[in-house]
Amino acid sequence: MKKIRTAIGQLPQPSDAQTALSLALTQRIKRSLHHDFGLSFAQFMEQVLYTPELGYYANGLEKFGAKGDFITAPEVSPLFGRCIGRQVAEVLMRLTDASVLELGAGSGALAEAMLLELAALDCLPVAYFILEPSAALQQRQKERLAAVLSDQLMQRVHWLHHLPEDFTGVIVGNEVVDALPVEVIRLMPDDAQQAFVCWDEAHSAFDWDWQHITDPNMQSVVNRMRSVVGEVSLRGYITELRPVLPAWMASLSDTLSAGAILFIDYGYSRHEYLTPIRWMGSLRAHYQQRAHNDPFCLVGLQDLTAHVDFTALAEAGFSAGLTVAGYTTQSNFLLALGLIDLIDPKADVVTHLKLAQQIKTLTMPDEMGENFKAMAFTKGIDGHLSGFSLRDLRTSL
Repeated sequence: MKKIRTAIGQLPQPSDAQTALSLALTQRIKRSLHHDFGLSFAQFMEQVLYTPELGYYANGLEKFGAKGDFITAPEVSPLFGRCIGRQVAEVLMRLTDASVLELGAGSGALAEAMLLELAALDCLPVAYFILEPSAALQQRQKERLAAVLSDQLMQRVHWLHHLPEDFTGVIVGNEVVDALPVEVIRLMPDDAQQAFVCWDEAHSAFDWDWQHITDPNMQSVVNRMRSVVGEVSLRGYITELRPVLPAWMASLSDTLSAGAILFIDYGYSRHEYLTPIRWMGSLRAHYQQRAHNDPFCLVGLQDLTAHVDFTALAEAGFSAGLTVAGYTTQSNFLLALGLIDLIDPKADVVTHLKLAQQIKTLTMPDEMGENFKAMAFTKGIDGHLSGFSLRDLRTSL
C-alpha cells in the first residue's frame, strides 16, 4: 500500500458516526481486557481488525482507493492484476479442473483484472473463489464485478467464509500476510519484553504494558531474533513476530491438493528485517492516506499492519509441506511476466503516459518496486514459475 507518514495531530477528524463506531469497539475491547486480565498486542490487533460489524475489516467504511485509507497495487493499475493473471494461467495449464482462490479480495480490483486477463488468455479457471469474511466487502466486490464482467464470467465467481476442504489450483494473497496479527517484542541489553495492552484511565485510552517474557517457546523465538540483531543498546530494539503464521500456512497447505500459493506483500528477508536501522519496529497505522505510529487511536477506523518477515513465511510454508518456488521483488516479478508488453502500441499518447506512470509506481525502487516482494509456494506440481525468471532471491532468505 502507498502511504504518507504524518503526525497524530495532522490526522483528519472522523465523523460523528465514525466516532460512535470507534467508541463502541473501544468499549468492547475494554470489557475483554477486564475479563481476560489483559490482552497481548496480537489479541488486541485481532479484535481491532476483525471484531464482527465493528472491526476495521468488518465494518462498512471505505478502505481502499483514493477515498479510503490506502491504495494497493491493483488500484494503482489493472496491469498489476493482468501480470498476476499470467502467472496464474501458467500454473492452471499444468493442472486439471483447477480453480483460483483469492484471500481477501479488497475492492475487487485484482479479481476483475485477473479474470479479464485469464479470459483473454483462454485459460479460465473452473471457479474463482473469494474468501472474504466481511459482508460489507463482499457486497462491494459483487457490485464491482457484476458491473464489468459478463454473465458467463460472473457465474464462475463464488464467495466463501471458510477455506475449501479440497482445492486444486492457485491461491493468491495480495497484502494479506501483513494484516495477520503480530506480537510486539522489545529487546533490551539484559532482558526481553512482550507488549500487552492496558487501559489508561487518566487519559481514557489504551496504552502499552511491557511484561517480561516467561513463556519458554516465546523466549526461544526471541533468542533467535537476538542472534540476528546482535548487541542491543540501552534504547532497546522493538520488532514484531506473527505467532499465527505456522498454523495459518498449515491450513493453506491442508486445503491445497495440488497447485501454487502466491503472496505479494511488503517486507524483507530476516536479515534485512532485523537490522539496526529498524530498531523502532515496523508496526504502522493507516488512516485516510496517512501512516503513523499510534495503534491505539481511532480504534476500528484505521488499519494496523507490520512488514512481513519473508524468511519466517518461507519457513512456515516449508514446515507445512510446501515447496518454496520463488522469491523476488515486485518489480522483477512484474517485469518477468511482461509488464511492459501489456502497453498497447496503438494507444494514444495520453494513455501511454498514464500507463507509464502506473508502471513507474509499481516498479521503481522509491515507489512499490523494491519494498514489495513476491513469494510462491507449490505442491504436487513441477516446473519453473516465470515470475521469478528475471531474478530469484531465495538464497537471500
